[in-house]
Amino acid sequence: MNDTFPRPTVLVSRCLGFAACRYDGAILKNPFVEQLQTQVEIIPVCPETDCGLGIPRAPIRLCQSEGGLVVYQPATGREVTTQLQATIDAIFKEHPQIDGAILKSKSPSCGLYDTKIYQGIDKPQFLKKAGGLFGEQVRHTFAGAAIEDEMRLTNLSLREHFLIKLFTLARFRSLNERPEMGALVAFHASHKLLFLAYNQSRFRQAGKIVANHEKRPAAEVFHLYREELRHILDAPLRISGVINTLFHAFGWISEHLGSAEKQHVINSIEEYRDERLPLQAVTRLLEAHALRFDNQYLLAQVFLRPYPRALADLSDSGRGREVR
Repeated sequence: MNDTFPRPTVLVSRCLGFAACRYDGAILKNPFVEQLQTQVEIIPVCPETDCGLGIPRAPIRLCQSEGGLVVYQPATGREVTTQLQATIDAIFKEHPQIDGAILKSKSPSCGLYDTKIYQGIDKPQFLKKAGGLFGEQVRHTFAGAAIEDEMRLTNLSLREHFLIKLFTLARFRSLNERPEMGALVAFHASHKLLFLAYNQSRFRQAGKIVANHEKRPAAEVFHLYREELRHILDAPLRISGVINTLFHAFGWISEHLGSAEKQHVINSIEEYRDERLPLQAVTRLLEAHALRFDNQYLLAQVFLRPYPRALADLSDSGRGREVR
């Protein structure tokens, strides 16, 4: 089993443990971000502070006007859209490539899904919840990257998907720096079980790209594969897909097990299905048997260890697997 992992590059809202830069001058300690720091390259960002709004500062509000989305500071009566956007543009220019991002939920700048948008400026009425000015642009500029807010990452399934996606993309990015077909074939083979768990049809499509019957140049094949990879990792793991893959992996070592051991593995898979065991508990069991019988095929599969064990945390917000 390969214990060497790439170091993904991750944008993180600076208020999540790096500086007291919230509008109220607070800093928010985040255990997951702290845990992540030893394994990734973090880029702390705060568009509101860096555009000159100060610490502490009067809160800003996103308002939908006839001319489009406006960033308004009610306490001062100022519209600060231009200066905030200029800072956002500078961040993108300085960091044109990332593997993921963890941004502050509900923030008018960094929010991804739950920022309040108001209709009008003078007498604003709540309109909807959507992405903040920076958060929305992060999602579009880095479409396909592992992007989440800190609150959603308290959910075990979403956090696991985030980590799997983050390290898979970082592995591929490292590979893509020197695109060679042999390396891509090996990458695809080692990710077979993982990608089958995510999306079987997309995995097969990626396989056709790797086969390269059209004899395309390696750089073009890598580009096509990168697009397919985005589709494979688009949504969190589906329980049905994971169950099928777990039984597929089990098939590689089952003939060596006694009846009681076989039943133990099957029971563990069923407990995962019923949400009584996390996925990591089952994959570690399979990995232990693979080590025991020196099954090199399984030991080479990223599915058994898709991200560093140091990041494995079984705590959960209790919101369930179906959170999106």
